[in-house]
Amino acid sequence: VQLQASGGGSVEAGDSLSLSCVASGRPAVNAVMGWFRQAPGKEREFVAAIKWSGGSSTYDDSVKGRFAISKDTYKNTVYLQMNNLEPKDTAVYYCAMGLGLITSSLRSDSRYSYWGQGTLVTVSS
Repeated sequence: VQLQASGGGSVEAGDSLSLSCVASGRPAVNAVMGWFRQAPGKEREFVAAIKWSGGSSTYDDSVKGRFAISKDTYKNTVYLQMNNLEPKDTAVYYCAMGLGLITSSLRSDSRYSYWGQGTLVTVSS
């Protein structure tokens, strides 16, 4: 499985961006699609995840209410709509796919087997 992320860019605080991640094939019914980010000098951190079957989603508290994760099963694509962006959201954003993840492991990047190449989001104040 290959994941292709896109949609990053440079924006100002308060602006919105939408990231996309296309999977090369249809994700398995037990797949979980996640978004992670890594800011300069920091470790990669969880942003949001969505179960491919059912569509339940989970967010980090830092983005809850501002970001929304969604999926299009016909396009094998997961999206991350980012609203009211803040400078602290500046990072490289990665999409990832894990299989058979339980709820308690959704936030752990080590549980995801497939990763996209990352797309840079820069938010200026």
